[in-house]
Amino acid sequence: MWQSFPGYRRLVCGALMFGESGTSATGRTYYCYKCANVKRRKGCNKKTVQKDWLEDLVVRETMKLIQDDAVIDKIVQLVMDVQNQENTTIPLLEKQLREVNKKLDNLMKAIEDGLYTRTTKERLEALESQKDELTVKIADEKLKKPSFNEDFIRFWLMKFRKFDISQKKQRKALIEIFVNAIFLYDDRMLITFNYKDGTQTVRFEDTLTADSAEEKSSDYLFSTLILFGL
Repeated sequence: MWQSFPGYRRLVCGALMFGESGTSATGRTYYCYKCANVKRRKGCNKKTVQKDWLEDLVVRETMKLIQDDAVIDKIVQLVMDVQNQENTTIPLLEKQLREVNKKLDNLMKAIEDGLYTRTTKERLEALESQKDELTVKIADEKLKKPSFNEDFIRFWLMKFRKFDISQKKQRKALIEIFVNAIFLYDDRMLITFNYKDGTQTVRFEDTLTADSAEEKSSDYLFSTLILFGL
């Protein structure tokens, strides 16, 4: 069975839409998205939606987005802003490490002055162990949130412009990285992208050529839908 984009949900009846395949009288296999309540015969009158048309349209519009240098600039800045947000854990750990180092310094001065007993030895070992533990925790926190410069982020984003959208893995990666949600109406589709104020409205009539408009129009008039987590 073919794998669909997950998470379609109708605003009208609230049910998910699932991928479905079938065979026509001529033996041709077709693929579509179908409302779960239609499948369960619960009264929803939502028509099926063509899989290839919907997915191809989303992918094409996403590719248009990343061809825009202004959009790339905005995403780079947003990534840098998020990256530069203060990590509250690291400063706390670093403060604890400074306190441990200060105690170690004081203890070492005492030892140098001749105060070396079993108690000072045990205290020294405990402080050194605590210092090592804090050092590892700080390193782990920094690894959780690696720092990238603007040039690297821009280079990484530019690589998506060279994607072959006929390849399933590249299409999937493109959508997972950039698309947040899709709202479908009878005459248009609203795509929200994964950055602040990133939306794109696509009118279906603009996607049709003069030759195909009459043939396709009945397929493009469907109820309001929402797609989460493409």
